[in-house]
Amino acid sequence: MTLSKLYHTLLFTLVTSVLFAQTGKITGVVLDEKNQPIEGANITFESKTVTTDNTGFYVIEVPANQRVLLVFNHVAFKKITAPFEVKPKEVLEFNPVMDSENEQLEGVVITGIRPRARGILSVTPEVVRKIPGLNGGVENVLKIVGASSNSDMSSQYSVRGGNYDENLVYVNEIEVYRPFLIRSGQQEGLSFVNSDLIQKIDFYAGGFEARFGDKMSSVLDITYQKPKEFGASMDASFLGGAVSAKGISKDKMWSAIGGLRYRDNSLLVNSQETQTNFRPRFWDGQFNLNYTPSEFWNFSFLGNASSNRYNYQPLTRQTNFGTLDEPIALQVFYEGQEDDRYQTLFGAFKSTFTPNDNNNYRFIASAYHTQEQEYFDIDASYFLGEVDANIGSETFGNVTFNRAIGSQLNHARNNLDALIFNAEVKGSNNQTGKHRFEWGLKYTHENIRDRIVEWEVIDSAGFSINPPVIDIPVDQPYNPYVGPLVPFQNVRETNFISIDRISGFAQWNTSRRMRKGTLYANAGMRWHSWMVSGRSVASNRQTVFSPRLQLAYKLDNKDMLFRLATGYYYQPPFYRELRDQLGVVNPDVKAQQSLHFVLANDYGFSMWKRPFRLVTELYYKDMQDVNTYTLENVRIRYRANNDAVAYTYGMDVRLHGEFVKGTESWFTFGYMKAEENQNNRGYIARPTDQRLKFGILFQDYMPNIPNLKIYMNIVYNTGLPGGSPSYADAYTYQTRLRDYRRADVGFFYVFTEKNGQRPDGHWLKKFKDLSLGVEIFNMFNNQNAITNTWVRDAYTKNQFGIPNYMTTRVFNMRLSIRL
Repeated sequence: MTLSKLYHTLLFTLVTSVLFAQTGKITGVVLDEKNQPIEGANITFESKTVTTDNTGFYVIEVPANQRVLLVFNHVAFKKITAPFEVKPKEVLEFNPVMDSENEQLEGVVITGIRPRARGILSVTPEVVRKIPGLNGGVENVLKIVGASSNSDMSSQYSVRGGNYDENLVYVNEIEVYRPFLIRSGQQEGLSFVNSDLIQKIDFYAGGFEARFGDKMSSVLDITYQKPKEFGASMDASFLGGAVSAKGISKDKMWSAIGGLRYRDNSLLVNSQETQTNFRPRFWDGQFNLNYTPSEFWNFSFLGNASSNRYNYQPLTRQTNFGTLDEPIALQVFYEGQEDDRYQTLFGAFKSTFTPNDNNNYRFIASAYHTQEQEYFDIDASYFLGEVDANIGSETFGNVTFNRAIGSQLNHARNNLDALIFNAEVKGSNNQTGKHRFEWGLKYTHENIRDRIVEWEVIDSAGFSINPPVIDIPVDQPYNPYVGPLVPFQNVRETNFISIDRISGFAQWNTSRRMRKGTLYANAGMRWHSWMVSGRSVASNRQTVFSPRLQLAYKLDNKDMLFRLATGYYYQPPFYRELRDQLGVVNPDVKAQQSLHFVLANDYGFSMWKRPFRLVTELYYKDMQDVNTYTLENVRIRYRANNDAVAYTYGMDVRLHGEFVKGTESWFTFGYMKAEENQNNRGYIARPTDQRLKFGILFQDYMPNIPNLKIYMNIVYNTGLPGGSPSYADAYTYQTRLRDYRRADVGFFYVFTEKNGQRPDGHWLKKFKDLSLGVEIFNMFNNQNAITNTWVRDAYTKNQFGIPNYMTTRVFNMRLSIRL
């Protein structure tokens, strides 16, 4: 190298190092919408972060002569990202005004003014992925903060006295469905919603807007991610695993996200009282593809395929119940097996046209196909006996006298094939920034092919038990019975049904400044018209109209909002609601009607210099044309006759905030009373009448080991009605199951907790999250019952309701990786 070249190289290196070593400053005051200073806002550039003081003031040093992005964050306000370029030694002033429209906390979204005015409860996917639970997923969190469930292994939930069929679920504005023939939680497998793909979760517990469909209880509105960069995740445990990936093309026009999940419930089933040969296998694959050719158009496709295979071979069971003075044991010995299969395919196309900032139009077409099989032949020989309660006895704890001996043979050959097609168009229009109009029109075609063949034979003390609906002489064994042998229960029916639906809505949103606050209003109307047809089935077209109204008032001088919601919520019958307990379709079943009244107070405050929110809601629902039902585990069997009226009232209280600095926790309490009156016989408890509910979702960490995180999920629910034996009068059996008590806890070591302090080349910097932990389900080993098994005692002629207990304490190990 010549001396001249060496000189120029050294000069260039010196100049560029000086230029890039020079810095400037950006300073200012961070304000809220009322021009009040915000204390505790974080301003971040790459790995550097500063925080505003009590006057909202900040100053941050950034490199000069290059474009930098500053990110302004606060737990109670929408994030702001702003680009800057400063000259050497320049001091640039920037005073951002942070908007509370979409406040976000780590772990939980505390919705802004407009979402709060609409009654939205929002949870971030991060909480969903971290909180321990047998099913995980969104439903696991909802059961604590907004819904109820007494089933360990089911993702289904009830809301404010409704049943599992009264809840709407949307993904990207597309209504999704679940299998029809599921009768127990352990058959259920995977929920449709894949937690690894979620961007946003909104939940409405009642009094929701007209733009949502025709169900009586709740709406779960899920939005999947639209990727901006490459990412991947993996989750593995003894219960199965999941992988997901997302990415975007170089021209930013194409993006995709997808995931595969596998579930194995054998760890949970093996913890139950019934000993089995059981290895259920559930899997699904799901992806969301987006194409944005211009700023005006977006096209997307959501696809899902799932397969649930349930092979169940029970062996033995022993359940101890009764009292200390008179303990009783049920011993059952099984022969036979159950083979169930549920295969579903789902696809949805959505196009969005946004000609300008004030107008938006969407077209959505979707198809859902499910093929379901439920085959079983199970013979159960049972012994109902007295247990030796003498502690000093050599036979202590053993059955010493059998009070009843019998057997029960259950047979089923059930098949269902359902195809559901939807096509809808929606639009929205903003006028003058204060008025927003939304409308929609939807067509749905449902084609159901269903064959149900079920029978049950009961033998008690050597005698076949005939159903009580048949008039048979009762002088056995003195005179022999020579009539035909009739199953105790026998259902045989084949249904080919089509349902055509047309529905639509229109609603108006506005806000207006008042003397001491702001009034938010939403008014809308929804209509639904449907007709049932099929082989040997004909009906008249039925139509219902549902006016709905929401009002909210936000005070200026404090973070307090009052909300009133009311309206009619009709639920036109789906196929399951048309079919009675004998499998016969009644095409003239009316839509159930529910009139909602919701009064709420939403109060935000600071405690220990941290944000908290207290939400209190009072609600009342008056229901007409109620389609009564029985609930067996998670199987709902309707009477399909609209012969009842009902009511539900109660109160929900939710307190959430940073009880531990830097983490978000929830405490919930609910009181509810739900009763129905069948044929003017008087009011009795509905199957989902759960008087008291307490829930805690708590996050913590070890002060001396901040990498060690603790996630706790605690639920206490008072007992549900325990049901009644077949052919029995529900008014006679008004007992309740025992209270539901459950605590799940997870201990996770987060290896990436201190990634911000690690050098750029460190191998852990490649991971957004890498954690390994242990989960303990049902930590205190409580015995929770889902239903009763009714056993006849030939000695006393009584029937005993024997609880069917769910899972005991289970340990699980889990690895989570996110890139």
